Amino acid sequence: MAPSTTLSDLIGIEHSKLGFFQELQHTIEELQAANEESESQRREIAAILDGITDVMMVLSENLRIISVNHAFREIFDSVEPEGKYCYELFRNSVEPCPECPAFRSLSTNKVCKELAFFRINGRKRQFEMIASPLKGPYGSGNRVLIFKRDVTLEKEYQAKYYQAEKMATVGTLATGVAHEVNNPLMAISGYAEGIQRKLTKLTAECIPAEVKTDFEDYTNTILKECHRCQQIVKSLLNFGHPETSVFGIVNLNDVIKDTLNILGYHLKRSKELSLELDLADELPLIYADEPRLKQVMLNLMTNAADALQGKEGVISLHTRMNGKGAVVLEVADNGCGISPEIKDRLFDPFFTTKPVGKGIGIGLSTCYNIVKDHHGEISVLSEEGVGSRFVVTLPIQQD
Repeated sequence: MAPSTTLSDLIGIEHSKLGFFQELQHTIEELQAANEESESQRREIAAILDGITDVMMVLSENLRIISVNHAFREIFDSVEPEGKYCYELFRNSVEPCPECPAFRSLSTNKVCKELAFFRINGRKRQFEMIASPLKGPYGSGNRVLIFKRDVTLEKEYQAKYYQAEKMATVGTLATGVAHEVNNPLMAISGYAEGIQRKLTKLTAECIPAEVKTDFEDYTNTILKECHRCQQIVKSLLNFGHPETSVFGIVNLNDVIKDTLNILGYHLKRSKELSLELDLADELPLIYADEPRLKQVMLNLMTNAADALQGKEGVISLHTRMNGKGAVVLEVADNGCGISPEIKDRLFDPFFTTKPVGKGIGIGLSTCYNIVKDHHGEISVLSEEGVGSRFVVTLPIQQD
């Protein structure tokens, strides 16, 4: 026969239940407090992340995108990045980028940096990338955190600063050259004019007619060359002082001729180089900044000469109307051409294929910015080993 349950037993059971429920309630309260603290921390972290304006991504070991921040979605608002490979999204490629810092970061377990260009919404933009490894426990599930900061505007301003600094130096040198050259030029032209005045007073008895004619021709040539040198110095001064530049009515053909005067010696120095001019007659005037257009011409001509690499070649200059209210300048050469891999980077600040000491990659970038300031366009057509053609289009009237 089973023992009967006593009152003490019942009271003990109820007491145990009460203790259990009290303990359970205490545990629930602790969980609620922990959950509130966790939610508070989550909101704090979310606020911090929302305050970061850099593009952020978390990638897996095989470079699949796991998560992104709000800055990513603001730039790439038309894509769902999760699950896609980063090189598929950014490069439209089926293979990882060779310069990818994510691989280096995962393999070295160090923070790695890299500069890279990406085409976004039809525009090339430069990003500074920082990759930081996120190691999982026991080496499993390794991930990498990527920060991408848009430095396009910063690099453009930096290029403009270096160009302005270079032009200021050129301006200082040009001022010194002007004083040093103009003084002897004035003396030479003055003596030539004095000889001409003396010649008018000499009769045929004092000097034979043919000798007098020769002296007149010589002095006229001296005065003509002195005037040409003075114009070259004047052009150099205008080129070297962009801060005094103002927009005005400009003849593009005159800009080309003035620039060729500056480059005359540089172009004639190479016997293998020949120049072909095809300038349209009655080309409409444009509203432009003349010294800065000369800067564009100078850079394009210098690049064309460099592309010939000292070998026999031709540089051609052509101006025309395009039938759309704009004038067109074409600078072409039959030099080494441009490879497809670097063609899209030609107008990027600080990109150059020249060796150290020959250029820092701001010439074509400056040309691009100047043409854009004139509401125009600049493009390049090139085939490696055949040559290149730079096309500058400038509107006659700017909006």
